[in-house]
Amino acid sequence: MPVTLVEAAVLLVAGLGAGTINTVVGSGSLITFPVLLAFGYPPVVANMTNNVGVLPGSVSGTVAYRAELRDQWPRALRLVGASIVGGLLGAVLLLRLPAAVFGAIVPPLIVLACVLVVIQPWLQRRIGARGRPQGRPSPVLTSSVFATGVYGGYFGAAQGVLLMALLGTLLDDELNRLNALKNVLATGANGAAAVVFVVHGGIAWGAAVLIALGSVVGGQIGARIGRRLPPAIYRAVIVVVGLAAVAKLVAL
Repeated sequence: MPVTLVEAAVLLVAGLGAGTINTVVGSGSLITFPVLLAFGYPPVVANMTNNVGVLPGSVSGTVAYRAELRDQWPRALRLVGASIVGGLLGAVLLLRLPAAVFGAIVPPLIVLACVLVVIQPWLQRRIGARGRPQGRPSPVLTSSVFATGVYGGYFGAAQGVLLMALLGTLLDDELNRLNALKNVLATGANGAAAVVFVVHGGIAWGAAVLIALGSVVGGQIGARIGRRLPPAIYRAVIVVVGLAAVAKLVAL
């Protein structure tokens, strides 16, 4: 369907906001997805279009965090495989299953992520006291990243919140470095899903390109913001965004 000048402007701004939020924490799709629905795109088309549109912003955010990733690539590569496989499975499920199957569990997952973020320091101390490996992906983390990748391939809103909760709880590292790792994993899942959607067809390419242009700029802005947030404020932002995601999803 053709895109009007007003819609083009709104999609660019929505992409900018989504790219910024995705790089800082996640849930940027809760800006762009409802906008696509409001412009009359069917839900599955809107979901596929949104995934392809925000993907360049995820890549932009990953590049912007390259300094924090410099010595993390070994564990990033070990984990991103699970994220990619999960993203592929999630995309196939989107095209095969009714939306209600996953829609019912999305809000509880996000609430759980917010709780994990809040109690993260306490959990880190408890797990660390029991001899938790420092900085190495465990089987629990790898399987959790896979599950989050499935969710990301299926819908993806608040995928970053879930990843930050998991990484912060199961890895011993500072939040900025974990955020950089989160961007790699989210890009892996979303990129894998995008391949499935492109092959399947049905993407509204005009809208996707406009969102992509905004999200690339937003990815760079988000990296600048993320580096300046103290850990306590970072956690607060994650929780606020996560709860806003729940409210928005319930309202959709």
